[in-house]
Amino acid sequence: MAASKIKDDSVSLKTIDLFTEKQESLDLHWWSGNRNSGVGFTRLSFSSSEIGLAGYFNLIHPNQAQILGETELTFFNKADDNILKNLLTQLFQRKSAAIFISDGLNPPDSFREQSLKYDLPIICSSLSSNELIDQLRYYLTQALAEKEILHGVFMEVISVGVLITGQSGLGKSELALDLVCRGHRLIADDAPEFARIAPETVNGTCPELLQNFLEVRGLGVLNIREMYGDSAIKSNKFLRLIIELIPPKMNVSKTEDRLRLSERKTNILGVDIPTISLPVAPGRNLAVLVEAAVRNHLLTKNGYSASEDFIERQKKSMQ
Repeated sequence: MAASKIKDDSVSLKTIDLFTEKQESLDLHWWSGNRNSGVGFTRLSFSSSEIGLAGYFNLIHPNQAQILGETELTFFNKADDNILKNLLTQLFQRKSAAIFISDGLNPPDSFREQSLKYDLPIICSSLSSNELIDQLRYYLTQALAEKEILHGVFMEVISVGVLITGQSGLGKSELALDLVCRGHRLIADDAPEFARIAPETVNGTCPELLQNFLEVRGLGVLNIREMYGDSAIKSNKFLRLIIELIPPKMNVSKTEDRLRLSERKTNILGVDIPTISLPVAPGRNLAVLVEAAVRNHLLTKNGYSASEDFIERQKKSMQ
């Protein structure tokens, strides 16, 4: 399976870039700090519990984006000078990427001096603390996620994210068109982009240039949204199953167990994705077979195995 990794472990995001992109949607105001400096945001291991992306003000387990709301600012305003000085030193020496002030509030003037001294930006927002944290976590998770571009067609089939792969010329796009006609949805053709957004979750999307388009041999490039409507397109989906089309010469061997599903795992961005090999041959209805494979996959995930059920029936009939 051809893959192109487009992110690496050194990925980072400057605070000014976050501010510029989300200024309008998060109603951000740059209160203090050099716009061209700061440590920025970096992707950390999902298993790391030392520091989070965004969260409430925390000195023990600091976040890259420290959020201070009305409760926290009230505490700072009521603290005596010695306690306030100690709190400010701990807050600004933690080297977070930025401090965000929520609820449309402004921090005490003492924050400005510390912001300039430790080169730590302070950004204000009219959003509530909870909403600001949720929005920042989602944005940073997407922006900093490790990503790969895989060759194939990414579909939503029976509410399952399915990547259809295989050698060029086997009919992946024709199969995708058949599935769209049967009520399933296209996410991306040719070069879907996948990002690991959680320890066991890979999210698939379509590059902006390719959105809505499907290339079919003999027909050229088709706009699926214009032809079949908005319901035929899905913007993103978690990758749960890979179906690999294989040519007739690579058909299953005689020694393969015909009772059990031939399923293996494919590692995508550190996550093992169930993979089914589906032989291509004249007269085979691949769309029906893909639907059956997805339904069987769902049954297996729920603990039911048709082959084990059949074998158990055989044993009982022989007793």
